[in-house]
Amino acid sequence: MAQAINFVVVFNSYSSSGLLLRRSRASLRLLTRLYHDRRLPFDSSDAVNSLGALKSRRSCWIPTRSAAMELAGDPLLSDIYAAAISGGVAFGILQLFKETARRRIFDQKLNRKLVHVSIGLAFMLCWPLFSSGPQGAVLAALIPGVNIIHMLLVGLGWWKDEAVVKSMSRHGDYRELLKGPLYYVSTITLVCMVYWRTSPIGIAAICNLCAGDGFADIIGRRFGHQKLPYNRSKSIVGSIAMASAGFLASVGYMLYFSRYGFIQESWDLVFGFLVVSLVSAVVESLPISTFLDDNLTVPLTSLLTGILVFR
Repeated sequence: MAQAINFVVVFNSYSSSGLLLRRSRASLRLLTRLYHDRRLPFDSSDAVNSLGALKSRRSCWIPTRSAAMELAGDPLLSDIYAAAISGGVAFGILQLFKETARRRIFDQKLNRKLVHVSIGLAFMLCWPLFSSGPQGAVLAALIPGVNIIHMLLVGLGWWKDEAVVKSMSRHGDYRELLKGPLYYVSTITLVCMVYWRTSPIGIAAICNLCAGDGFADIIGRRFGHQKLPYNRSKSIVGSIAMASAGFLASVGYMLYFSRYGFIQESWDLVFGFLVVSLVSAVVESLPISTFLDDNLTVPLTSLLTGILVFR
């Protein structure tokens, strides 16, 4: 059995099929064929026992290198490919919501929040494409980093981009991009550089910023008739939606990254995510939101709370 597992690991290290090797009928047929071709150092009893053991399992999950390592033999080239794919995904989402804003398919505020929710979470889905070291983190950070430059150029009036202004600003003023949207892309860039994908702190910060703050506004505007007694611009249901969405997204990405071996799922992490989401929702509900942007206070609160909770 040990020899069979060793073979699967060796075979997977040369495979270009993906991140994890899931046992299938095709892989069993290949194992059998290699044995019959005398290209595996098994005795007949070992081969039969190994095949039987593999068949008795529903699936065989073997951690492998990052998906980027499967894109090309050169790690740098692999990360460049990963950056191109991730950038394409982000660009596609931005173009989609620029078009919905131009056609006025959604209300401007809803369109802005849909961008807010989707872009960061979709970008995180691409993280397994990159390698695990600093090189992967830096190249991943270039994607939101380029958008920092974009926000600065448009927000300072040096570059005209009405579609971006309509899809990301509250009132159609290009100078608004120097606040919320700039804080948003700066947070994601910072998380890539400092926490990357092995830290629950980074997961909590992005999920509460994107899912939490995004759904707080979407749900709060639609159903938030009962306002908070200490802040009439915020609703009870909006705060509940923020804590719930931020928490569920955090747990979802914990499970997602654990499949690739980046993080170990546990109930301790789940409880930590709950604490971070609750504290972030409380801070977001405070009257300070009238002069401090939520895209600044929410990630800062998540990061600071995460540092205390997950230490």
